[in-house]
Amino acid sequence: MPEYRVVDAFTDRPLAGNPAAVLVLEDPYPEAWAQGIAAEFNLSETAFARRVDGPEAEFELRWFTPVTEVDLCGHATLATSHALAELGEPAPYRFTTRSGVLTVEHHDGRLWTDFPARPATPAPAPEGLAEALGARPLWTGRGGTNDLLVELADEETVRSLAPDLGAMRDLPVRGVIVTARGDGEHDLVSRFFAPGVGVPEDPVTGSAHTVIAPFWAERLGRTEFLAHQASRRGGDLHLRLRGDRILIGGDAVTVATGHLEL
Repeated sequence: MPEYRVVDAFTDRPLAGNPAAVLVLEDPYPEAWAQGIAAEFNLSETAFARRVDGPEAEFELRWFTPVTEVDLCGHATLATSHALAELGEPAPYRFTTRSGVLTVEHHDGRLWTDFPARPATPAPAPEGLAEALGARPLWTGRGGTNDLLVELADEETVRSLAPDLGAMRDLPVRGVIVTARGDGEHDLVSRFFAPGVGVPEDPVTGSAHTVIAPFWAERLGRTEFLAHQASRRGGDLHLRLRGDRILIGGDAVTVATGHLEL
């Protein structure tokens, strides 16, 4: 029976950050089975790591929301690396994924994932965006996997958003990333909404910061940031932009383990 872990990522305390279910498998599995498991857990992502024999990576890694497979997921990659560490696998961890080979290392007391940076390009705001958000965008652009990056006026505007998720589902994008410069201990804040792929609001989204970090690097003239995703659970991400790559550092905590009765 497959073993699973539920790991809270981008937090150093349980019941915060972003939870992901993680299964580390030895054998191939049907895609429909993986999608069914992800729907059963009903978390924003469930990660499936499978050992492979190749020169570039030791594991294959795939990520599923409750309704679809995605190309990149930061918090579930961090959660998978945390699970491998608990299973006695030494870092670094190299994963072959839909977004190429990803490497996770352990230093400075936390796990660091090396992702491709995905800068947004300016694009007009889709019709109905301001009404769906309930706030006026200062800047909009497209980045990542058909995500919309939206700059808002300030941290309080980001934190107080109560968007119309039904209207947001009708926008011609996969997800909406909202961000603003931080007013206090964090350099920047964000939230992420993707109701069209079964994630009304993601608690902490590592992949979104591959878009956010280049945006703020250009405006602030810096390459390192402490970011906060201001969802109800909340989480912190340490960002280091290195050319066309971004290192995302974070903590993780295991909150549940068990076996699937399948």
